[in-house]
Amino acid sequence: MSTVRETRSGRAAKAKEEGGGDLPGAWAAYGRLLQHLRKRAGLNQQQLGEAIDYSMEQVASVEQGRRPAKAAFTRAADRVLEAGGVLEVLQDEVDRAKLPRFFRNFALIEAEAVSRFDYEPLLVPGLLQTEAYARALFSGHCPPLNEEIIDQRTEARLGRQKLLARVPLPELSFIINEEALRDPVGSPEVMRAQWQRVLEVAALRNVEVQVMPAQRGFHPGKNGAFVVVETHEHKHLAYFESQGVGCVVSEPTDVSTFALRYGKLRSQALNVEESARLIERMVGET
Repeated sequence: MSTVRETRSGRAAKAKEEGGGDLPGAWAAYGRLLQHLRKRAGLNQQQLGEAIDYSMEQVASVEQGRRPAKAAFTRAADRVLEAGGVLEVLQDEVDRAKLPRFFRNFALIEAEAVSRFDYEPLLVPGLLQTEAYARALFSGHCPPLNEEIIDQRTEARLGRQKLLARVPLPELSFIINEEALRDPVGSPEVMRAQWQRVLEVAALRNVEVQVMPAQRGFHPGKNGAFVVVETHEHKHLAYFESQGVGCVVSEPTDVSTFALRYGKLRSQALNVEESARLIERMVGET
């Protein structure tokens, strides 16, 4: 009976999160700190809102942990309340809590990785997605997400892209199935902009993008998407997910298997120059 109760409880928690009812602790902690700093400054919610160009309702929602503070809100509040940067220190945690619960642990690892190798057979990888492409994906979620959650998930995905230009620059590699690039997500305009975005990122000196051509036949990526990372402590980890469940792999033997598969995929995919030319042709076809 205890197993059944735990399973039901876990499902209920996940359902609440998908519907926006389960509020992250990082938002509540930020809200309590904001309230403390506001009261210390002798301001009510209306006065703080006017000073930072937000409504009283928005300030109240952030203080109550019902809504995450955006970076612009945090910068303004930190300045007006003379907080010395303490609110800005929490911003990354606030943003990370917008991500699906199953992905948050890996997001912490990813943010500090010195290298990241990503194979994606079905979709454009999240670090390369445009806002419109990401929003189209979240809008098609089953069960449906409410608009506020779609906005938060989209913001969080775009926020992860800071990794592309983080200092020191990480070494990033992406292998994308040609079918994933051609599969329409959103309108033709959305896809054209997405292909252009992939080309822009591929031109960065710390990024390599390769395309696995259609009809290549069997290859080690047929088992699904995965990521291999090296942490700043030079520990190697792997990550994969399916149907809203994510798994971080730390066992060295298993991680080695993922790394071996990635190396094989790299050898079977188009090289960087060939891949860029293929995507350029796709842009020209639209």
